[in-house]
Amino acid sequence: MRILEVKSIIQPNNNFNLYRGCTHGCIYCDSRSFCYDVGDFENVGVKKDALILMENELARRRHPALLTTGSMSDPYVPLEKDLKLTLGALKLIRQYGFGISTLTKSDLILRDLDLYHEIDKRYRAVVSLTVTTWDDKLAKQIEPNVALPSRRFEVLAAFKQKGITTGIWMTPILPFIEDNEANISGIVERAAQSGVQFIIGFGMNTTMRPGSRDYFYQQLDRLFPGLRHRYEKAYGEKYICPSPNQKKLQELFEKLTSDKGIVTKQSDMKPFYQKKADAIQLSLF
Repeated sequence: MRILEVKSIIQPNNNFNLYRGCTHGCIYCDSRSFCYDVGDFENVGVKKDALILMENELARRRHPALLTTGSMSDPYVPLEKDLKLTLGALKLIRQYGFGISTLTKSDLILRDLDLYHEIDKRYRAVVSLTVTTWDDKLAKQIEPNVALPSRRFEVLAAFKQKGITTGIWMTPILPFIEDNEANISGIVERAAQSGVQFIIGFGMNTTMRPGSRDYFYQQLDRLFPGLRHRYEKAYGEKYICPSPNQKKLQELFEKLTSDKGIVTKQSDMKPFYQKKADAIQLSLF
């Protein structure tokens, strides 16, 4: 653990991250890219006086808004179990009447279920979990230090039972590893069973940049010998690395989610991120 000196917590776009870096060990993580200048990625940085800074920022806001967290660093890294920074942030969000949208891979979020419920009643809470495969065995290889997908679906179901908006981030889909019909069908089926309202995806692909590519290839050599050469031949130095089966899999995904009534177009997700009273009022017109 390292302490980071910062001047603010909440960004102008209402996003915040209390930690920097991660120990989940996901082989594909974009946040390892050099462009983010995280440094020693697995030596997680903790922002000094984060909750004091955050409270000062919330107190100065004239109008509550929906805050988001989880884009760069999981708010439920293992350190959170002891440090409770995310827990403290949620209490501040509740106190000042803001909303929260959280993205995680950890089942530690269940600890805060009641807090999310209270925030949701006053403004809005949205809970999303990243799922790139439904296969627990495969997930243990490519995401070694987080809750298994089967557990993540249980977490989503628990939040859904509290009336909280839930969704899945189905990204990335690793070419030659996860880009098959059985995987896409399995994710959508289990998502429907857990009651999610939306699935966010950015195509059947992964992305790689300097830093994240290096780590990804090291892990491919260890876990899937020979696959690195297939990636290098197919994608070279490209940032976006689409599956050869992208068109077929995207069509399957759209059909399955449509049949299940799961929203996938981001333009249709806007009501999920609005204050509940406002979203209900808009739905009447």
